[in-house]
Amino acid sequence: MKRKFSKGQGTAMLLAIVLVLGALAFYASVILSSTGIGEDMSIKLGLDLAGGVSITYQVEDENPTSEEIKDTIYKLQRRVEGYSTEATAYQEGDDRITVEIPGVTDANAILDELGKPGSLEFQTEDGETFMTGEMVADAQPESIKNKMGNKEFVVDLTLTDEGARLFGDMTTENVGKTLPIVYDDQVISDPVVDEAITGGSAQISGMESFEAAERLASNIRVGALSLQLSELRSNVVGAQLGNSAITTSLKAAAIGLVIVMLFMMIVYFVPGFAASVALAIYTCLVIAVLFLFEVTLTLPGIAGIILSIGMAVDANVIIFARIREEIGTGKSVGVAIDTGFKKALSAIVDGNVTTLIAAAVLGMLGSGSVRGFASTLAIGIVLSMFTALVVTRLILNALYAVGLKDQKYFGKGKELGMFRLIERRNLFFAISVVVIAAGLITMGVRGSSGSALNYSLEFMGGTSTTVPFEKSYTIEQIEDELVPIVEGVTKDSDVQATQVQGTDEVIFKTRNLSLDEREALNQAFVDKYSVNEDEIQSETISSTISSEMRSDAITAVIVAVICMLIYIWFRFSDARFAVSAILALVHDVLVVLACYAIVRISVGNTFIACMLTIIGYSINDTIVIFDRIRENMKSKKAQNAESLREVANLSLTQTLSRSVNTSITTFVMVFMLWLLGVATIRDFALPLMVGLISGSYSSICVATQLWFVFKRKIGKNRVEA
Repeated sequence: MKRKFSKGQGTAMLLAIVLVLGALAFYASVILSSTGIGEDMSIKLGLDLAGGVSITYQVEDENPTSEEIKDTIYKLQRRVEGYSTEATAYQEGDDRITVEIPGVTDANAILDELGKPGSLEFQTEDGETFMTGEMVADAQPESIKNKMGNKEFVVDLTLTDEGARLFGDMTTENVGKTLPIVYDDQVISDPVVDEAITGGSAQISGMESFEAAERLASNIRVGALSLQLSELRSNVVGAQLGNSAITTSLKAAAIGLVIVMLFMMIVYFVPGFAASVALAIYTCLVIAVLFLFEVTLTLPGIAGIILSIGMAVDANVIIFARIREEIGTGKSVGVAIDTGFKKALSAIVDGNVTTLIAAAVLGMLGSGSVRGFASTLAIGIVLSMFTALVVTRLILNALYAVGLKDQKYFGKGKELGMFRLIERRNLFFAISVVVIAAGLITMGVRGSSGSALNYSLEFMGGTSTTVPFEKSYTIEQIEDELVPIVEGVTKDSDVQATQVQGTDEVIFKTRNLSLDEREALNQAFVDKYSVNEDEIQSETISSTISSEMRSDAITAVIVAVICMLIYIWFRFSDARFAVSAILALVHDVLVVLACYAIVRISVGNTFIACMLTIIGYSINDTIVIFDRIRENMKSKKAQNAESLREVANLSLTQTLSRSVNTSITTFVMVFMLWLLGVATIRDFALPLMVGLISGSYSSICVATQLWFVFKRKIGKNRVEA
């Protein structure tokens, strides 16, 4: 995009940008001010912020095994994720399963749509069962155009490997015949086999409406569960956190945003102003996209978006540093703007695409909160690239066109003294080893006498206590008056409290309580609030993060790291760049883990979000430095260790201000969360701050140093001493 604005066009462009910004701000304010969950003008909120529906199922099968229950919970979890990525399923007692779906208030509608989980069988015409529901991986309704060009409603089936084999054999033998689908002894579909289906996917046609296709797909999905379930009870539960949680988070975002804008304008002058306007547009766009795509927003999600605001300035910082460098070489401001954007493009694209790859893999392979995080991460990446490469550029060109052409408005790159960071690599490696070792030793010592990490209810499960009071309590009253009573008995601050809507009951979820502790808790409520002890119900509940979900998360992260490694290898044509970047990423994960171990921060859903955030931030930071090394390697042929050392030190020196400035802006946003946020947010913000510091440290002091060592010692074309 060349700079072609005249003065009049520049003025018109600035006016248009102001109008667009005003419209987006108004739109965002309307969305944020809406309080009706599920109404047309509101963002979908998670169970912690808005409450939702809680449905408890009774297992109908006699003596179900633990594996059958775990399998059913996992599959039910994947079913309800269709309503929200933040929906959860967990075991209650010995033979009950509870699902919690945020952001909805009609339990009956959910029950009707979800259906009654039962047995599903695929049979031949003579009634012989050849395949069961467990062999169906997924079923989704679709609207397609048939061969005549008319709209047709169908159900797409995806089968497991075993299901694909059985289905292929049976359809081959029964072309022209019907294969009834039987749900709880009732035929729900009687499709005719048109041809042999051997590819592991099938399509059921002939639906009279999309709703009929959706209903059939739902029955097939819930019929794939290992156990038969019947509804035991359903409740609409209130938010786990009060309005103060949202209010303080938004206040932290507003204050942090203002500080970041002021910082950008002070450091970068006119470009900083352009970045501030683009940042405001970015924030409004994020809010609008969350609404349009119905992304379920939880408190960690809000924190993640606030963090993304800080990270969104990164591309701008890279561009502005390049513009200053070009001005420093004697080029005019206009040429410097064009050249600066051009030279910054590869670093911005590589850094963001690498993180986007991770988001895509996490979204496809992860489950629950991991998929929710991947959605918000992808949204942030795409919008930040758009605002930096398009919006900021338009604003800068418009400002230039209206007369802001003097170099003093843009700054001039100064030749910095060389930072000899490569020579200090052994010191940096030693510091990293000491910090990581401290965390591992702490985990080992604590693990020998208990739990290595302070696992929360989401990981460990615990006890659910339902207490019927004589009156209804607000969320704030529950937090201020009732939760301290529970904490006094459990001697643990990890307490989740929700109110059952339409009743005076409050559900308290705590760590696993002994019989004596349960009795003590019951007596405390009897003594202080005169509740009827006989009506207090206590149940053991499983973790909401099942072993399968953990396995999904680990698999997703491993695959994401492999994909990032391949991309970096491909883009930089050198595996040593990729390996160094991944090792720096592992370094940051271990440092944050050390923080969790030493400070004993609760390890829950936010732990996964925190680790994934650090992975995205760390890899992006490292790629920018590696991009500069790649550029300098082309212009300065490194023939020996000394020249290689010079290239590495020069690249680190040239990108140092960008790394520091980006870290400052991102750290400010997270620090405001820690300073003003509620306890849950503070537990999320503290390790994030540690991760941001570690990510910057590893990019500057570890990743490049590792690359230097590998370049000298390993592989082809290594540079000898």
